[in-house]
Amino acid sequence: MRVAVSISNLVERFYTELWNKWNDPAVEDTLGPGFTFRGSLGQETLGRDGWRRYRDLVRAGSADFCNEIVELVCDRQRAAARLRYTGTHTGVLLGLPATQRHFEYAGAAFFAADSRFLTSAWVLGDLDGLRRQLS
Repeated sequence: MRVAVSISNLVERFYTELWNKWNDPAVEDTLGPGFTFRGSLGQETLGRDGWRRYRDLVRAGSADFCNEIVELVCDRQRAAARLRYTGTHTGVLLGLPATQRHFEYAGAAFFAADSRFLTSAWVLGDLDGLRRQLS
């Protein structure tokens, strides 16, 4: 039997384990089976495997992609985060071939959770700022 997990712990795990450590087994303990996701690059996915495909797309474009939570505000089963993304442009990203340039851009994310899993995340990234750095 699994005990209830706070949304702040789930959001922290989402960025620390699933993104920054690329810890694939942690996906099963963090995201609900029907997890809906809109990523900072604009793609939308459904389910754990859909999210994994998005993660792999980002990783192919930036092998050292990293997420930093700048601010996290939580209220019961909802959370909002201000984020800072960094990485090196090592593969195709936003349709642009690798430049080996370091990048940094801002984002914001809105999460929903039940007592065990994140059920949705809607993320918006400063794509204009990212494109300027990669072009």
